[in-house]
Amino acid sequence: MKRARRLRAAIAALMLGTASSAFALNTASITASALSPDCLEYRVVGICYWLFCTTFGCSVRTSVKVSHYVPDAVVSNYANTGENPWVEVRAMSMPNTTAQAGGDGTTNQDHENNLSKFKNADVIGHPGGAVLGQLASASGYSCEGAGTAFMPYLLSTLDTAAWRYNVPEAVYPEALIPGMREIGARISLNLWGAVYPRGGFLHQTDDYKSGAVVAQRAGDIVTRRGQIHVYQPLLANARDGYWPAGELVEGDASTGKWQELTPTMSSSCAVFPHSNQRVQAQQGDYAWALWRPYSCCQRRGQTFLGSVDFSGGSAR
Repeated sequence: MKRARRLRAAIAALMLGTASSAFALNTASITASALSPDCLEYRVVGICYWLFCTTFGCSVRTSVKVSHYVPDAVVSNYANTGENPWVEVRAMSMPNTTAQAGGDGTTNQDHENNLSKFKNADVIGHPGGAVLGQLASASGYSCEGAGTAFMPYLLSTLDTAAWRYNVPEAVYPEALIPGMREIGARISLNLWGAVYPRGGFLHQTDDYKSGAVVAQRAGDIVTRRGQIHVYQPLLANARDGYWPAGELVEGDASTGKWQELTPTMSSSCAVFPHSNQRVQAQQGDYAWALWRPYSCCQRRGQTFLGSVDFSGGSAR
């Protein structure tokens, strides 16, 4: 119990220390942000069965199946090329001969209303894995995520044709047919934007919503294989007793959720669209941690026999 109280106190201190509406986003603050019980959402969901054999015979052993979210990556987007808000990784995405300038026709003041936006995007491995492991292990067994700290999974400055010219996604059905792969809904007058084409240009008067749409596009790319982009898939392979996250789907928390890191640091997660406070970044730069769901159980035998979920799901 004392250990749990100390852990809660440490979480509160770290979150208070990084909760600011205007601060330099750095590795320390990103790492501390991983101490979020709301985003972690740790649950015991079932039982796994293992066949354990020795020279004297075989027996069936069980282990607890757990499920929780893992911050796989930091997804940054920013108007001016080379100005990633995460300061320590800024050098990864400096301007080059095919990706320069950037920005849009507004400085994000209230009296301005420019529809045209462009944002660069970077998807880089979240540095808070060790801290998250400590938080999760306080509850029991924990699952590893797909991300590797500081690993670049997508740098839009290296994805010029697809990111800046929408080639070839500008002619995909998802980009041409209204209502397909949209963030929000037209009927509820809460449409933030479309996932396709998955590039840096969009039309949106609200800069925060623009940043969210671009983050969703970047997350959509890296959580799928075989996309026509210059990127590295952010995916893990399933194995006995381990069920990794799959493809990210907009508006579906069961595939992933977002924790805002800048311009404000949030201690909770949400999906887009949401009704939470939306602070406009004066320089047009935003960053979110992408949390994705994983399930796993401790290996207790040579052969995996299957698992049963408490919710009544079939054995896997």
